Amino acid sequence: MEIKIRQELEEDYEKVYQVVKSAFDKAEHTNGDEQNLVNRLRNSHTFVPQLSLVAERNGEIVGHILFTKAKVSGTTQLVLAPLSVIPALQSCGIGGKLIAEGHRIARELGYEFSVLFGHAHYYPRFGYVPASLFGIQTDIEVPDENFMAINLQGKDTKLNGMLQVADEFGN
Repeated sequence: MEIKIRQELEEDYEKVYQVVKSAFDKAEHTNGDEQNLVNRLRNSHTFVPQLSLVAERNGEIVGHILFTKAKVSGTTQLVLAPLSVIPALQSCGIGGKLIAEGHRIARELGYEFSVLFGHAHYYPRFGYVPASLFGIQTDIEVPDENFMAINLQGKDTKLNGMLQVADEFGN
């Protein structure tokens, strides 16, 4: 199965909406609004177009990932939200390919950290660890093990601050 990862284009938006909706349709850990969150984040001042990526298989979009800017201790970092793969192809490595390409581009753009709110059983395989190890805190109610970060540059750095995400996350 050949998967191509590329930057999302405006003409992809409707298909991405359907991919995100289907990816979270039956998920227990969701409020079912991820597809609308993606739309809100695209219109946010925190949007990073280079880090809104799609996965294609045979010319069809089957996955999507989006990173947006966030602040920690006055520095600009990233938040991964959300990662989506159509149900029929989940567990086929597409999510990992989207994350790897997103991290590669983020490093090239000079970002130091990516933070996420996700499942502790999934994201550690991609290098994410509890955000508290980097001194990153949040006032969003989430179990500590589900608030994770990765140091994209591999430096021994601690940010020691509160994560400030786009207002669109709370709307």
